[in-house]
Amino acid sequence: MDQLPGAFHLWLGARRVDDVECVIADIAGTSRGKAMPARKFSRGDAMYLPTSIYYQTITGEYVDLEEMPDQWTESDMVLTPDFSAATAVPWSADVTLQVIHDVHNQDGSRVGLSPRNVLKRVVDEYLKNGWQPVVAPELEFYLTKPNIDPDLPIEPPIGRTGRQGIARQAYSMSAVEEYGTVIDDIYSFAEAQGFEIDTIIQEGGAGQIEINLQHGHPVELADQVFFYKRLIREAALRNNCFATFMAKPMEEQPGSAMHIHQSVVSTRDGSNVFNTETDEPSELFHGFVGGQQTLIPDVLCIFAPYVNSYRRFKPDDSAPINLEWGVDNRTTGLRVPVSSPGSRRVENRVVGMDCNPYLAIAASLACGLIGMTQGLKARDAITSDAYALPHDIPRDLLRALELFSASPDIEALLGREFCMLYRAIKHQESEAFLQVISPWEREHLLLNV
Repeated sequence: MDQLPGAFHLWLGARRVDDVECVIADIAGTSRGKAMPARKFSRGDAMYLPTSIYYQTITGEYVDLEEMPDQWTESDMVLTPDFSAATAVPWSADVTLQVIHDVHNQDGSRVGLSPRNVLKRVVDEYLKNGWQPVVAPELEFYLTKPNIDPDLPIEPPIGRTGRQGIARQAYSMSAVEEYGTVIDDIYSFAEAQGFEIDTIIQEGGAGQIEINLQHGHPVELADQVFFYKRLIREAALRNNCFATFMAKPMEEQPGSAMHIHQSVVSTRDGSNVFNTETDEPSELFHGFVGGQQTLIPDVLCIFAPYVNSYRRFKPDDSAPINLEWGVDNRTTGLRVPVSSPGSRRVENRVVGMDCNPYLAIAASLACGLIGMTQGLKARDAITSDAYALPHDIPRDLLRALELFSASPDIEALLGREFCMLYRAIKHQESEAFLQVISPWEREHLLLNV
C-alpha cells in the first residue's frame, strides 16, 4: 500500500483498509469490477474480467458482432492496478480503497476496446510528435427530486428553504446554498479522495451545478471525471436527492455539458505550441482549431452518445449549434477563453455531460491532432452571435453514426476494433429507443390522426 497517493494515506490515518474495489470504465463510462477484502488484494493474485463487459449497451443488452468471432467465448482480460489512480471511497461504511486498473490481453497488449486505452492511444500519438496535450474539464449536472417512476417528468429538488429550485439563477450564491449539504458532502468526498476543485457555481438550470477541475494530463483528468460522477451521485443520495448527468433531463431547462479546455505543450521545453515567440496564435493553434471544425461532426456520436443528447443543442439555450470559433464568445462551439498568450487554449463546448470522459477527451484531442499534423485551416473567428448562424452539426444520433462510420482518420486514431464495437452499440441503443411509444405520441396522435 506504500505506492498509493499521499492523499489516500492522509485520509486513512491510523486505520486499516478493510476492502478494495478493483474498477474499470465500460463503454458508457460506468464503473465495473470486483470488490474484495484488502488482505486478498494485497496478495497480488492475478485478476481477470471478461471481455463481454465492453459489449453491453446502456440497457444491459449485448451486441452481436460477426466481425469479432471470439466475442462469445468471453475470454479473460488481465487487470493490473494503477496505483496512481487509487483513491478512497469515503461514503463507504468500511474503510475502502478503489483502484482503477489497466486492462491488457493475455499476450500483454492493450485491450483496444477499453475506453482508457483508447485515450492512451491518442496521447501516445501526440508524444510521437513531441507534444503533450493538457486538458481541464468542466462538469455540469442536475440535482433533482428522487425519480422513482420513469414515466413521470424529472423535477428540481427541494432546497433548504422548502421551495423547489428555479431556473436562470446562474452564479447565484444563494442558489448554491439552497443545496449546501450536498455541496458540503461533495467537497468532503473530493478532499478525502485527493481531488482539488477549482470552482463550484450555480448554472442556469433549476438545481444545475457546475464543477471546474484543474488542468492536467488527459488520462488523469478523465480518471477524475470518472470518480467525480460516482462521488457526486453518492453525495446527492446521502441528502435524499438524485444527481443526473443526462444531457437534457428536463424539457424547460438548459442541458448539461462537459466543456473540455485543451492546450498542447512541447515535450522538449514545456512551452505552449499554440503560441508563437511573438505571443501570436501559431500555425499549430489554427491547425488544431481547423481539425476540430472539420472532424467534430465525425465524432459527435461520442460527444453526444444517446438519443437524449441531441435535445441539448438548441439556439440560445447555452449549447452550441455549430462549430464556429471565437475569442471569449460563449455562443460558439469552440471558444478561446481570455488568458495570457502562454496559456492559450481551445474550449470544446459541444461535449455533453452524458459522455464517457475517456472517449470524449480522446475524440476531441484526436480531431485537434489530425488538424495539426495535416495542416488543416481554421475558418475565420467570429465576434457575432453564433446562434444566429445555421445549425451545422448532426441533429440526431443516426446521422452522427453515419459520419463516424465514414471517417478513416478517426478510425485510425481510435482503433478499428473499438470503432466497430461503438457503432454496433449505438445502433442497437437507437433501435431500442425507436420501440418506445412516448407521451408526445399518445398526446398528439392518439385521437388526432
